[in-house]
Amino acid sequence: MTTTSLPIVSTCGTTGCSYNHDSDCHAGAITVTQGCGTYVDVAGEAGIDTRAQVGACHRSECVHNTALECGADSVAIGPSGGVADCLTFATA
Repeated sequence: MTTTSLPIVSTCGTTGCSYNHDSDCHAGAITVTQGCGTYVDVAGEAGIDTRAQVGACHRSECVHNTALECGADSVAIGPSGGVADCLTFATA
């Protein structure tokens, strides 16, 4: 897997995150932990002018996870059980 083939964050429904601009994540890459490990609530907008990719996934029990890398085509981030969760997460 190369950085050009990393899945994109297709949408972010997490309000309050500085990387979220109009439901798009503008971090360079996110880390998925028990939620979105890149979530940050600070004053002002943060990030770059591009859509985020999934840089790492610590959810080894997810069907999309291979060697701690996400193999989904894209992921959706939003509130589920916490402030910012991976809504694409699935178990077998």
